[in-house]
Amino acid sequence: MSSPDFDYERFFELSPDPLCIAGFDGYFKKINPAVSKLLGYTLEELYAQPINSFVHPDDRTRTSQVREELKKSKPLNHFENRYITKSGEVVWLSWTSLPVDTDGLVFAIAKDVTHKVKLEKERNVLLANLTKLNQELKQINYTTSHDLRSPVNNLLSLFKLLDISKITDPKTIQLINYLKQTGDKLRQTLNNYVDVLTEKDSMYARVEEVDLDSSLRDVRDSIGSLLKTSKASIHADFSGAGSVRFNKAYMDSVFLNLITNAIKYARPDSTPSISISSKKEQGVCQLIVSDNGQGFDMEKVQERVFGLGQNFHTSPDSKGVGLYLVHHHITSMGGKINLESNVNEGAKFTISFPG
Repeated sequence: MSSPDFDYERFFELSPDPLCIAGFDGYFKKINPAVSKLLGYTLEELYAQPINSFVHPDDRTRTSQVREELKKSKPLNHFENRYITKSGEVVWLSWTSLPVDTDGLVFAIAKDVTHKVKLEKERNVLLANLTKLNQELKQINYTTSHDLRSPVNNLLSLFKLLDISKITDPKTIQLINYLKQTGDKLRQTLNNYVDVLTEKDSMYARVEEVDLDSSLRDVRDSIGSLLKTSKASIHADFSGAGSVRFNKAYMDSVFLNLITNAIKYARPDSTPSISISSKKEQGVCQLIVSDNGQGFDMEKVQERVFGLGQNFHTSPDSKGVGLYLVHHHITSMGGKINLESNVNEGAKFTISFPG
């Protein structure tokens, strides 16, 4: 069966991509209309000047070096360089070229990749800005956690100077002990945050076996006065899974924020009741924290509930940080968190830890 006749000249002329035949002498020998349309020069102008005269000045040396390699019968794939159009605009072209040394010619096709290059540049600028912002936020976190330790240490030093033996009122003594205990826990928390931030600087967050009961106990001790004044009750059952592979400082923060949120957003007609349990399902450890508070309208807040600065209640203490931190701690370590809730029916958080 004979091959059909093709109009190769017509194919050359109608191609939307720039096609050219160039000589080893650096001049165009034949180009299609797409080249003229892209660069804005007439065919006569393009034939009359060396190809390098249309190349961006900063790319001419590199382009000449590549052209010399073509003369050595080395094909060229996806070589990108810039051209200056007649109107002064810069366009990026990606060339695929095949030399024929017996004829001293180079057959080439180009793709206009100007849009792709611009997107990559914008992406790189965005990444650079995000990196800078991340470093600044990290420094703020580190500085805040570090610098707060000094006033806390000073506060604890004042407690040491107090002679409790001269105080006869039992309630005053109890209050002082609460304050001292809270100060100790605050100092420990700040020290842990500094350690975590330091570990993050080295791109490594320490994973350890975290005892859930111990972590919860530390948090309960640190907010003992809040639990007492709010009359909040915590029911914990870790028989399903006593420990998880996680980060201790993060785990304390998760407990702290979920418990304090449950107290902060309790319903006016009931005292806060918080249930915490653990289980292992198909090899995955899960932590379930539920409360009887105001809850959320999930249809309205589904996509925003873990966002930074998102407020869904009228409490003056609401800063939209707690759930953001919980989500960050969990997901940054490879875990997942799910929220089920209805208005005035409390909230149920299910945390799945990485295996």
